[in-house]
Amino acid sequence: MIEIDISRARSFVKERAYNDSYEKAKQAFEQVKQRNGAGSEWLGWRTLLSDPNDAILEQLDSLATAIREDADVFIVCGIGGSYLGARAVIDALSPFFGTDGPEILYAGNQMSGQYLDELIGYLEEPNAEGESKSVYLNVISKSGTTLETALSFRILRNWMEDRFDDISERIVCTTSEEGGALNELIKKHGFPKFIIPDDVGGRFSVLTPVGLLPIAVAGIDIRSLFYEAVSKFEALEEDPEPVLEYAAVKHALYEQGKAIDLFTTFEPQLNALSGWLQQLLGESEGKENQGMFPAKATYSTDLHSLGQFVQEGPRNMMETFIQVDSMNEQVEVQAEDEDHDGLNYLEGRSFHDINSRALEGTLQAHHEGGVPCVVLTLDKLNAQHIGEFIYLYELLTAVYCYCLDVNPFNQPGVEFYKKEMYQLLGKQ
Repeated sequence: MIEIDISRARSFVKERAYNDSYEKAKQAFEQVKQRNGAGSEWLGWRTLLSDPNDAILEQLDSLATAIREDADVFIVCGIGGSYLGARAVIDALSPFFGTDGPEILYAGNQMSGQYLDELIGYLEEPNAEGESKSVYLNVISKSGTTLETALSFRILRNWMEDRFDDISERIVCTTSEEGGALNELIKKHGFPKFIIPDDVGGRFSVLTPVGLLPIAVAGIDIRSLFYEAVSKFEALEEDPEPVLEYAAVKHALYEQGKAIDLFTTFEPQLNALSGWLQQLLGESEGKENQGMFPAKATYSTDLHSLGQFVQEGPRNMMETFIQVDSMNEQVEVQAEDEDHDGLNYLEGRSFHDINSRALEGTLQAHHEGGVPCVVLTLDKLNAQHIGEFIYLYELLTAVYCYCLDVNPFNQPGVEFYKKEMYQLLGKQ
């Protein structure tokens, strides 16, 4: 279960302003439910939960099991929503992958030639048994022509063709049902294929094969992940109050002039989850000169670099803490005879307990320093709670953006940089 505490944010909002925003959130939720808001043709991320397809989960699980049995390395080749969701879940639930399955590596999310060269150099090194690494690759792109992904895929595909006798089972394509560059390669080589639903945008695609295949290859139970999202969908359809209250206080703070929403966590495994939130919210709300800038920080590490700014910098931000109630309690502080570092006063206390007290102190200090704070608490860090978290934020994003009167599902600004970049590269 996930609890949302908005009390430390609502204390900065006058009752009338909150009530006005709450009414907007109610109307926005109805737009989502009735599918009559801007971009409603992109609500497939709700459809896949209202009408689950267990056959797809079975196919994904079956292929992932086969890959896990043979692969030393599994490369996820994609950018934006094509890899951020998968990485968020994998880092949260299996941060030290490779111990009982393949190592998960990422490509196609930038255009650094040095990174690609070093990646190939690493792939060419022998595995722990002194043998050539067994490499599999999942390329993820609707069009197949996204520059960053297409460039990396071309280089890696050519390397794999030179390296292996048969690549037909080593490359998996996740792409559109028809059209696009990848479908031509699928016809030529017979690569396994999974479909990205036409009505699901990249940043909302983690619960489609886009995210589920890499997550399954990492050894994570995708059924638990997916069906907990289904349960959250059903629960919020009946009682959307947690999302309405959250969207209302966020919108009211935005109306007051808050320009930044800083997502913070004291669990380093959740850093990539904050990165997924950055894209989900940033690409959804940042339009028509509106929206808060979604930033992220991992505490306590970043308290030693950003903490001063958050505590005493401009009061133009809100802060969203993501915490986990129950974590590993086994690592405890042991007393030492001479106590050179002065830590014996912590004897017998677990690192999780110490970390939790640090979170409470930071939350209190930032709130008293004038930062409105929202706290999301996950009972445990497992597939079920992450599935719940994913749908919660997808729905919140849609509702909040409709409160701003912007289309949550398009990204017209992205095309501007592409146009200028392609012109400089000489594309006709």
